[in-house]
Amino acid sequence: MASEKAYLCYVLDQVSSLDEVSYRAMMGEYVLYCRGKVIGGIYDDRLMVKKTPSAQALLPDAPEAAPYPGAKNMLLPDVDDRELLTRLFSAVADDLAAPDKRR
Repeated sequence: MASEKAYLCYVLDQVSSLDEVSYRAMMGEYVLYCRGKVIGGIYDDRLMVKKTPSAQALLPDAPEAAPYPGAKNMLLPDVDDRELLTRLFSAVADDLAAPDKRR
């Protein structure tokens, strides 16, 4: 099932204080970036964030799910908590290595 653009817009509005958040549509879903790093995505109208040390510290009791069969589990944060989402996006980006430069 493809994700709704309205849900994507809601999530992006929740983290609008961060300047460096972007997305890319992919096969009916959305991959989310923060500072050029893939931090998670929207799959079946559910926000999913990579399980990094900071994400697990911020969301110790968050449920987990795989975005698609065979994928690693990701965390499912509460999308209604604007402050927590903003901290979460930034913290996950801090945990991840810089993306490789394209040739």
